[in-house]
Amino acid sequence: MERTQSEEIRCIEKSSQEYPEKLKHYKGMPEKLYVKGGLPDPKRPAAAVVGARMCSTYGRIQAFRFARVLAEAGVQIISGMASGIDAEGHKGAMEGRMPTWAVLGNGADVCYPAGNKGLYNRIIREKGGIISEYPPGTLPRSYYFPARNRIIAGFSDLVLVVEAKEKSGSLITAQCALEQGKAVFALPGPVNEELSRGCHQLIYDGAGIAYTPEVLLEELGINYENTIKSEGKKNLGLASDLNMVYSCLDLRPKTRDVLAQESGFSAEKTGRILVELGLLGMVREIGRHYYIKNQT
Repeated sequence: MERTQSEEIRCIEKSSQEYPEKLKHYKGMPEKLYVKGGLPDPKRPAAAVVGARMCSTYGRIQAFRFARVLAEAGVQIISGMASGIDAEGHKGAMEGRMPTWAVLGNGADVCYPAGNKGLYNRIIREKGGIISEYPPGTLPRSYYFPARNRIIAGFSDLVLVVEAKEKSGSLITAQCALEQGKAVFALPGPVNEELSRGCHQLIYDGAGIAYTPEVLLEELGINYENTIKSEGKKNLGLASDLNMVYSCLDLRPKTRDVLAQESGFSAEKTGRILVELGLLGMVREIGRHYYIKNQT
């Protein structure tokens, strides 16, 4: 844990005009908010991106990707600045050139985990904000984190859960969102993975399937085709052979032999193309002969 200057934090009471109107609509919201930086723009849509701290590479990539695409479309990203999915959601938002907001389970002057100090400072530097219902100096307690999830949901117009175990705190955020009448989406994953069980349970119970960022934008009433072109941009100017192999890649690791089979090229030719794509920064090798699209 690290402390920052408490005088940079202002206290906003529920009776104040500055207190977010969104939160006033729901029961159980804090009487005071302690804010470092700014508050989300009430005129812009907002989405929460939450999930497991101990997440997989797949989860990290998807959290970053979904948050980035949403941010590029003008959606504000809300999360809790925990390690793992939360942190990737914040990073993706800023990569999409939008501010992001972190709701903490401790005082707004306490950076927890301490390893996220760089992220904490970047959120403020890029015109986002750090928000807490706890006074400056309050240290994290295990029971503070589930409580703050209602605030994350309150600021958001929808909630995306990216990887969660069956008893994950992210499911509390989802439940709060449902009680507030918000849409909930969950990212599907391998059926044999423990980190997918919470998301699959949400889907079974009726949550939307987050199979692409566009479905979230559609839920928010945003026209994807007119706002997001980033995925298509990476295909521009590629020779047809390169484009063929690149189109076979996604965010799940694939071997050279699988890519050769899908593209119809020989293993040797596929290998040469992968080297070219790697030099262009469009493909990343994450293990011996395992490749994914490079999203960052």
